[in-house]
Amino acid sequence: MTAFSDLSLIEPLQRGLVEVGYAEMTPVQAASLPAILAGRDVVAEAKTGSGKTAAFALGLLSTLDASVVALQGLVLCPTRELADQVSREIRRLARFIPNVKVLTLCGGVPLRPHLASLAHEPHLVVGTPGRILELIQKEALPLKGIKLLVLDEADRMLDMGFADDLRSIIEATPEQRQTLLFSATIPASIREISRDLQREPLDVTVKSDADEVLIEQTFFEVEPEQKLAALEALLLLHRPEAVVVFCNTRAEVRTVAAELDVRHFAVLALHGELDQREREEMLVRFANRSCTVLVASDVAARGLDIADLPMVINFDIAADADTHLHRIGRTGRAGRRGMALTLCTPRESGRANLIEDRLGQTLQWGRLPPLDVEAAPLAAPFVTLAIDAGRQDKLRPGDLLGALTGDAGLPGTAVGKIDVFPTRTYVAIAEEWHQKALQRLRTGKIKGRTFRIRRIGR
Repeated sequence: MTAFSDLSLIEPLQRGLVEVGYAEMTPVQAASLPAILAGRDVVAEAKTGSGKTAAFALGLLSTLDASVVALQGLVLCPTRELADQVSREIRRLARFIPNVKVLTLCGGVPLRPHLASLAHEPHLVVGTPGRILELIQKEALPLKGIKLLVLDEADRMLDMGFADDLRSIIEATPEQRQTLLFSATIPASIREISRDLQREPLDVTVKSDADEVLIEQTFFEVEPEQKLAALEALLLLHRPEAVVVFCNTRAEVRTVAAELDVRHFAVLALHGELDQREREEMLVRFANRSCTVLVASDVAARGLDIADLPMVINFDIAADADTHLHRIGRTGRAGRRGMALTLCTPRESGRANLIEDRLGQTLQWGRLPPLDVEAAPLAAPFVTLAIDAGRQDKLRPGDLLGALTGDAGLPGTAVGKIDVFPTRTYVAIAEEWHQKALQRLRTGKIKGRTFRIRRIGR
């Protein structure tokens, strides 16, 4: 069943689908819509452009009783831009259902107009977690009639630090509701939310060949004195968004990081001599893409869990096969391809043989590319700003997002991962916007208060 006309949809929705030119379902729609229309909870791995918005929009509109003036469906989105996009899609599909009121409620704009618009209850609300929670706390958004709750781009909302807000909002909704959870990736954190919120959900994962878990390994023979040049050549050729470079000793970590820094790479060195705060800030910067290359020893990299790490490079070949497998296993996660490159000097060939025996397959050896001296070094797309306030100050991600996308005028896409700790908060800002964000946060106020703001790193 791949045609929308095969679904048991009311006539106005079928007309709406014809009007917008939707005839055949996308794979994620075909896999999820029958269950959604049957009232079942669904957790779906669905990337941008997969048709997920139409899938849950049809679910919302199918359960809606437009003759009852009450809020019946809620969609939570990470950014204002996505919320606006979702609202537009819902309105397009609801065109032939009379008197459907869809309201978009996001931070970064004054609260008063939202309060005024809620004087007459909408049927459906699409919004960001911070503003939705604010309205709930002001008792302006009654959720007792919610039939269907949608979490759209759940992984992004967690990245932006909205986990606590999400839980507070969900607690305000009825237990007997249908819950749909859509996420680009389904890491353990999303599984945990699904277990807490959903009742025997249908698990939908639509994979293409390119989505298969696959780590492509290549070994390169290199003379010791040529290793740094070889590393630089591989980085400039492949240009990964993020890469961990493993070294066997603390001294080697420092040396490699220093050499890449001189060459203007966005690089950090993770080693055992860092104190807890330095290590914490370093991992925050790497995870939020304020640093592209992380040079690390095996000991220092314990507990390093980056969901989307496209590449690992072994600058030094691991001392044993188990360590090698542990290193390369940090890439190729969450259904994504990963690449593991290993530099091997002639003296280390015995270690390569042990790895080959352990894998039970012949190693793939490659030829090192020439060093492209004209290529730009790997820069980081984001800059990390630190706010000296956190959970103890009741600072929430939505407060920060509102200050940045409201008064400062930053687009939601310019705000990256938000990490809230007890006494500090870190926010990733797109490099081209960071000066404006820094100026706004230093001269303006967050929640009516002024906090110390600093940039982490240069």
